[in-house]
Amino acid sequence: MEFGNGGLSGRLERQTQGESMAESAFLRKAVGAATAMATGAVMAVLATGWLALLPPAGQYFGLRADAATVQPEPGVRPAANAARIEQSGDRAKLIFALSAPLDATAFVLADPDRVIVDLPQIEFALDPQTGKAADPPHRKSGLIAAFRFGQLAPGKSRIVIDLRVPALVLRAACDKLDSDGHARLVIELAKTDRRSFQAAVQSARIQLAALAQPKKAQKPEPESAKPVIMIDPGHGGIDRGAIVKGVIEKELVFDFAKAVAAKLDADGRFKVVMTRDDDSFVPLSERVRMARDGNAALFVSIHADTLSSAAEVSGATVYTVSDRASDAEAARVAEKENQSDAAAGLDKTEDASDVSGILFDLTRRETRAYSRFFAHTLVNYWRVAGRLNKNPRRSAGFRVLKAPDVPSVLLELGYLSNEKDGLALTSAQWRDKASSQVAEAIKAFFSARESGANVTKADPDRAPIEKIPSAGP
Repeated sequence: MEFGNGGLSGRLERQTQGESMAESAFLRKAVGAATAMATGAVMAVLATGWLALLPPAGQYFGLRADAATVQPEPGVRPAANAARIEQSGDRAKLIFALSAPLDATAFVLADPDRVIVDLPQIEFALDPQTGKAADPPHRKSGLIAAFRFGQLAPGKSRIVIDLRVPALVLRAACDKLDSDGHARLVIELAKTDRRSFQAAVQSARIQLAALAQPKKAQKPEPESAKPVIMIDPGHGGIDRGAIVKGVIEKELVFDFAKAVAAKLDADGRFKVVMTRDDDSFVPLSERVRMARDGNAALFVSIHADTLSSAAEVSGATVYTVSDRASDAEAARVAEKENQSDAAAGLDKTEDASDVSGILFDLTRRETRAYSRFFAHTLVNYWRVAGRLNKNPRRSAGFRVLKAPDVPSVLLELGYLSNEKDGLALTSAQWRDKASSQVAEAIKAFFSARESGANVTKADPDRAPIEKIPSAGP
């Protein structure tokens, strides 16, 4: 198979976020077994008997901690302009055509089963749909189910390969093709058993933990004279989000977020911060940390949904965080959005925000009341701009909304899978009108707060309708 070109007062002490990304991993390189045993971190894994399951010495057995940081000549960024999969029996190859050779690192992770390949930053001159489905729906054979690629961080790109069955990396290296410098990146995989795969995953986690640099404690931003509004364009970089008929969610929501930010900036009453200002990936926990450390007074995450099994479902929905989903659809959306880190190849970790304590719970309760208040306000204003889902206010366990002291909502603009929504979401005229209403809702929210509106009523699930400013005619 071949693919062508084509964001409250009384803030708690900051909680340390549990996730981090290793700047490097390890590369199976053709060196001797003695080199592979050089680090004590691997010894604990070798004791499990994994050594006997590796390829013979001389076949990508060593470790390279610095490979992903090797850069090409200054000013020159390699490009990938084609990719193909070769699968047969218990073996598979994913091959990228490159404009120049480079070094790569490769390792495996579980939950879900994936192969991660880290590279210096390159340009992927490929159709966005490339790798979405490695085989037709009726065919479920082969090791590779799908793959994706994109920027992970400044100076670093990543390829993530979704596996159908456990597999080990036999080789991840570049072959130079000709005197013009063209090369191909070959990622060769071999089927293995679950025990061997888990051993390789454990080894990767040990290596990643050993190589990861401790994060420097970040000083919280000084209190701003203006309310800080953090706008979060969902997805980004290697995590594209939904793709429907060539419309890519990460691009659509980025354009919408910029439009909202521009309107708030023009108002002059707010300090507006974006979680990302380019096509790069930001982990969910990092988005939460940015909101807390940035003293955000409101966090708005923007997404677009898709539901291929029910194309008639349409309209915008505003979500808040809750310990239990309001309904099955909210649970589905939260599960999908919470997979962002996995889509970018990050290892699964526990949320450090899941802590408890009386002061913490009181703060979180107040924050959630304000979040529901803004969700109601936003729905009220959205009616002027476009259609709403039949149940426009929902809640579920969204990881990106879990800052305990920052009112947060997630806005699904509509369904890309619905024809009418799709036409609206891709219209510049609609985007201007809808983003204006989001900005107006934010202004109304802060006007209501400044007027002393009490959002902690006897029924905490309802914002006080009489206190919410009208959306106008």
